[in-house]
Amino acid sequence: MAGFIGRKRELGLLDAALNRVLAGGRAGRPGRAILMRGRRRVGKSRLAEEFVERTGVPYLFFTASAQSGLEADLSLFTVAGRESNLPGASAFRDQAPRSWDGALRLLASALPRDRPAVVVLDEMPYLITNDSGFEGSLQKVFDRELSRLPVLLLCIGSDLAMMEALDSYGRPFHQRGTEMVIPPLSPADVRAMIGVAPADAFDAYVVTGGLPLILDEWPAGASATEYLSAAVADPTSALLVSAERALAAEFPVAAQARLVLGAIGSGERTFTMIGRAAGGLPQASLGRALQLLVTKRLVDAVVPLSTKPSRETRYVISDPYLRFWLTFLDRHVDEIERGRGDLVLGRISSSWTAWRGRAVEPVVRESLRRIPDRLPAGTNAIGGFWTRTNDPEIDIVGADREPIARRISVVGSIKWLDAAAFDAHDLARLVQHRSRLPGADDSTPLLAVSRAGTVVDGVLSLGPEDLIAAW
Repeated sequence: MAGFIGRKRELGLLDAALNRVLAGGRAGRPGRAILMRGRRRVGKSRLAEEFVERTGVPYLFFTASAQSGLEADLSLFTVAGRESNLPGASAFRDQAPRSWDGALRLLASALPRDRPAVVVLDEMPYLITNDSGFEGSLQKVFDRELSRLPVLLLCIGSDLAMMEALDSYGRPFHQRGTEMVIPPLSPADVRAMIGVAPADAFDAYVVTGGLPLILDEWPAGASATEYLSAAVADPTSALLVSAERALAAEFPVAAQARLVLGAIGSGERTFTMIGRAAGGLPQASLGRALQLLVTKRLVDAVVPLSTKPSRETRYVISDPYLRFWLTFLDRHVDEIERGRGDLVLGRISSSWTAWRGRAVEPVVRESLRRIPDRLPAGTNAIGGFWTRTNDPEIDIVGADREPIARRISVVGSIKWLDAAAFDAHDLARLVQHRSRLPGADDSTPLLAVSRAGTVVDGVLSLGPEDLIAAW
């Protein structure tokens, strides 16, 4: 399936886990658990569905509801058990457990003893929110019953911080599950999925963030302009509605955090300017909102990379798709709904070159982290450098470590224009900026990352083809 381009690794890991269940485990405990997390709409549930369909083993697939309370959750779980293809599914008939202890013991009684099975608990953070005792119940029944059975338990969640915390010391399920992170599709996956050139694949990536649901609507071979022309004319397009639904789930009541997220999405990056753009929030309120956003992995707090410490923290949206949506769509949904998507498209077109140049920077840096063999020796960290006045502002800094380096290994610039190559003027500017970077000197190698190539000597040059190969 097109939606599973790039998922071979994840399916392989799930297959290996099921094989270990089949092998019997140690000390008569074949049962295993996987804590699967990833951003909303990256395809976690679809991955789990594909996995159980491919294996052909009996399974139960339960998806919790954000609106449910404990009683409703238990009722939905019982229905899912009754409608599953587990050999003992009839055990759920005419049952109405009043606690998760009872519901999970009912599950254990329905599982096969002589062959493996899979149990999927999707959107598990909702279960924890609705019943603070759920983790303890799961741990108790897993230890006493499920771990003794040939079952693979998949616990799936989009609340990254909560799912990560499940395995932390002191929590009931600590060290009982293997953590598995499901990333969005990579730029290389995007290229394979929509069939475009490497440079255009990065365009698609900074718009969609690699979310399969949005890419499913992207016509094969289409440019970003062609796709956006259709997407912003459709009020029901995945490009428009995916962020709204994800944010509604993340911030049902945290209005200040949502306001701060919008301020960062509009282009503000410093504490002071974000506070002003958010309506003059008090420092304490702004600090709490930023901490929540960082904890939820929606915002990254980054610092300059050099041999000197810096307090010039910047806040950037972590997800490329959310960055695009907040910049161009968030405040203009009403225009699209009344049929004036042309106004939105006009704003995107007029700002596209400048916005794309900024949006591709973190993607380029992540690509560079994946090809250390193409960079000078000792490049173990990739970041950027800036001052309070942004003079200088350096796109790429390679070093031996972060956030405070001992040695700077490379200094680089990103020029992401369709037809303008990295030229002598760009080189002179990069040399001048290098001279002002703590830890760099005239011998520090230079790097040019350019969409349209490089026409000067004396620099290591990388283009879209090199970056896409990194993935």
